Amino acid sequence: MKTLLISVLIVAALLASACISNESAPTEEPTENISQIDATPFIPREVFFGNPDRITPNLSPDGTRISYLAPVDGVMNVWVGPADDPDSAEPVTNDIDRGIRMYLWAYTNEHILYLQDRAGDQNWRIYSVNLKTGETTDLTPLEGAQAKIQAVSHKLPEEILIAINDRDPTLYDIHRLNITTGERSLVMENEGFLRFTTDDDYNVRFAERFTSDGGKEILKATEDGGWEPFMEIAMEDSATTVFAGFDKTGTILHMTDSRNRNTVAFSTLDITTGEQTLIAEDSRADVSDSMIHPTEKTIQAVAFTYERKHWQIIDESIASDLAYLKTVADGDFEVVSRTLDDNYWMVAYEVDDGPVRYYSYDREENQAEFLFTHKKELEDLQLAKMHPAVIKSRDGLDLVSYYTLPVGSDSDSNGRPDEPLPMVLLVHGGPWGRDKWEYNPWTQWLANRGYAVLSVNFRASRGFGKAFINAGNLEWGGKMNDDLIDGVNWTVQTGIADPD
Repeated sequence: MKTLLISVLIVAALLASACISNESAPTEEPTENISQIDATPFIPREVFFGNPDRITPNLSPDGTRISYLAPVDGVMNVWVGPADDPDSAEPVTNDIDRGIRMYLWAYTNEHILYLQDRAGDQNWRIYSVNLKTGETTDLTPLEGAQAKIQAVSHKLPEEILIAINDRDPTLYDIHRLNITTGERSLVMENEGFLRFTTDDDYNVRFAERFTSDGGKEILKATEDGGWEPFMEIAMEDSATTVFAGFDKTGTILHMTDSRNRNTVAFSTLDITTGEQTLIAEDSRADVSDSMIHPTEKTIQAVAFTYERKHWQIIDESIASDLAYLKTVADGDFEVVSRTLDDNYWMVAYEVDDGPVRYYSYDREENQAEFLFTHKKELEDLQLAKMHPAVIKSRDGLDLVSYYTLPVGSDSDSNGRPDEPLPMVLLVHGGPWGRDKWEYNPWTQWLANRGYAVLSVNFRASRGFGKAFINAGNLEWGGKMNDDLIDGVNWTVQTGIADPD
């Protein structure tokens, strides 16, 4: 235990060093304990932790333009350009401080909406950029209040639904907001609810609040403006049973659901008849993603992520699309943006040893065109592979984990180093987060310095069923830590980590 504590302190100091200014990165020297991989080029820290070139790309609803986040003088801003020529995009925002992280297209096709706070106070304001005039408007100029976008609908392109806590900092009231005039009108005053479910006509349909035992009570809006009981969700299901919007008719409710089961499934609920239909499930993993038609709002595919992400096709009309996209590039893919007519998709491919690759996909031509990666400097580098492993905890839980070996340390490519390596245990936050198979700058930085890296999805990590999440209840600093130690012991036993 003493050795483990010392190791944790060393890791903390090592990770803290990554937060030092990138200005010193080019002078950083490799650690002395990586003689076995001397041939691997030393990659400056700034390459891993500096700004990406382009991220979060989106197509405008009409498909004529593309947007993405990219730096302007080192600060992330929104850029917009022709969909067929993304390299000619220009910045349409001028943030010079913290950078923009959250944005979307309005259905006018002429407005970009983004959220920004001031000096990190997390009092988010909603801004609109008029692409014709270049004018930026603060749509929620409220001091000391936080605004959130509740819904954006193609049926009402000039309006959005927002939630604001200006009346009471503990409660968010629902408002309709005109993005061209800035006019705002109250839709629903919050009487003590946690959140609301709304439809594409901006009607508030459901509200939820916590119960005294940690569960949730769902209430349905009545025609006279009141509420009636609709559903109760027990504590163990409260984090994983969530409403996810309606179909086109407004009568079929989409939801993730873990009631009377362990892993989170995707289902629909007919709110007029009460009939619930199972859409997709996986015995090992929770729902991690879905594809929903942009106007019909039907469920087309559902993804689950255990060790790797995989898709279940629900709507056969997109089966040939997904089959083709599997052949375009390596990695786990996701459709990150779709035009309103659904003829064009933006597709991202994620790998463990390189940058995210973005493609534009023409459905009518069944042809994908490469656009760009999120960071060009990574494209030709020797980066390390990430290996999934399911490790048993001392009390029998399956811990989906990932270990990474430095390039050049596994000469026979059998997933084990030629000799045990110094290793860093990299622990995800949350605790209701998770590690997954992906490009991770922290992992790559450490591997490039000669360290093996281990990431363990300890109990309470999301994605592996409610029993796994709830196994962490009252175990912060207890069995959660045991899981981490069990992961470390496994790497020692398998010859990955040097016990010293």
